Amino acid sequence: MYYYPGGNIHDPLQTGYSFTHNFLSDLGGMNARSGESNIVSSYIFNACMISFLLGALAFLYVPGLFKNDRTNYYLAIVGSTFFFMGACFFAGVGFTPHDLYLDQHIFFAINGFRLMVPAGIFYLVVLLRSPIKKSYSFVTLFFLVSTFSYVLYQLLADSPLMSIEAMIRQATMQKLITFVHLLSIFSLSFAFSSQIKTTETIN
Repeated sequence: MYYYPGGNIHDPLQTGYSFTHNFLSDLGGMNARSGESNIVSSYIFNACMISFLLGALAFLYVPGLFKNDRTNYYLAIVGSTFFFMGACFFAGVGFTPHDLYLDQHIFFAINGFRLMVPAGIFYLVVLLRSPIKKSYSFVTLFFLVSTFSYVLYQLLADSPLMSIEAMIRQATMQKLITFVHLLSIFSLSFAFSSQIKTTETIN
């Protein structure tokens, strides 16, 4: 955000980056909405998005933590498959800057969130059926409800191109759901760590 020159979809004269008037994807464009070069910001943002591939791969190892319960194991496999695909779609955002590959960029950005809904459902069931502290389940439930609500909002809300007000709402909602996702994945990492300790105790 610090290196973003300026501009948004309605105002190319805006100075710098605005939390409420710019989308996260604006950071990944090779050129800013102002028309100026955005090389530094784009490389940082796109590299961070591409790093989602590491998270995608990590989730493929999670089902092994639940092998002591066959049902949880298979539920975790399905949940991890959705998490893997969703994370790969978010990485796809980094591979497709909006000003070079707009249609592909939108496809990855929208469907990345949609794939997280079934991922959240399956892992919520896994956590509820596990001896893991229920506080982690509540965080995952919040993640699921928030993501589902955001997907519905994407489907029903006016296009941000229609008005400045619609842009502000969408840009703000995007930041909030991103924060929820980061918090939830952080929480899941502790839940999985707890499961590792439980498994080691049983063994």
